[in-house]
Amino acid sequence: MAAEIRLFPCLNDNFGYLVHDPATGATAAIDAPEATPISATLQREGWTLTDILLTHHHGDHVGGVAALKEAYGCRVVAPHDKTAALPLVDLRVAQGDVVKVGSLLARVLETPGHTLDHVVYVFDDDKVVFTGDTLFSLGCGRLFEGSYPMMWDSLLKLRALPDDMLMYCGHEYTAANVKFALTIEPANPALLARAAEVNELRSAGQPTIPVRLGVEKSANVFLRADDPAVAAGVRLKGADPIAVFTELRERKNKF
Repeated sequence: MAAEIRLFPCLNDNFGYLVHDPATGATAAIDAPEATPISATLQREGWTLTDILLTHHHGDHVGGVAALKEAYGCRVVAPHDKTAALPLVDLRVAQGDVVKVGSLLARVLETPGHTLDHVVYVFDDDKVVFTGDTLFSLGCGRLFEGSYPMMWDSLLKLRALPDDMLMYCGHEYTAANVKFALTIEPANPALLARAAEVNELRSAGQPTIPVRLGVEKSANVFLRADDPAVAAGVRLKGADPIAVFTELRERKNKF
C-alpha cells in the first residue's frame, strides 16, 4: 500500500506533514515546527508518531521535537552535521542513506545552502520528495550558511529527480514567489499557468502544495539558471549559471 500523506499549517506559514505506512502503522513527521497541530492530526487520523525526520536545524522546523518526543517516544532522525543545534537526535543520516518508516523507504540527499546541514527525504517508491527549505514552489531557500555554488549544486540534485515526483516544501511562499518570478519571465507559459493555478488555490483557501517537479522544472527560475531565457531575464546572457543563480537570489532577497 502506498504512503498516506497529511498536510496541515503550522506556525505562520510553515507546512506540517505526516507520512503514514498503512502496512505497519508507522508514522513520520517531516520536521516538527510545533507540536500541537501535529498531535491534533495524529489524533484525528488515529495514528501514532514513530519518527520525526528533520531537514535542518532552524527553530521553525525543530520547535516541536521535545514535546513530541516526550509524548510519543518517537525516533528523531537528523542530518549528520553535529555542529548544528538539533534536539534529541537518535539517528544521524547523510547523502545516500535510507531511512525506514515502517515499510516505507526514504532516501537522503544532502542539499546544503540554506543551512550547511540541510537534507531532503526522497520516497522513491511513492514518488514524493520533502524538500524542506531548499526548494519551494517557484522559489528556493535564502542562503543563511552556504554559498551560491553550493546551493546551485543542491538544486541540480533536486532537478535530477523524476518529473512526476510530487514536491512538498517547508513553507507556503508560492504566491510571493509568483510575483518575483514574473519579473524575470513575464511571458513564460508554464509560469503563467502555474500563477493562475496558485491564484485559484489561494483564493479558495487551499495550499499550493504539493506540485509536480516537472512543473517546477518549467516554471521555477531558480531551477533554470542555466536556461538562456532566465539569463536574459537578469541581463546576463551567456553568463555562467552560478552567476545567474547568484543574481536571481540577490534580487529575490531585495524583492
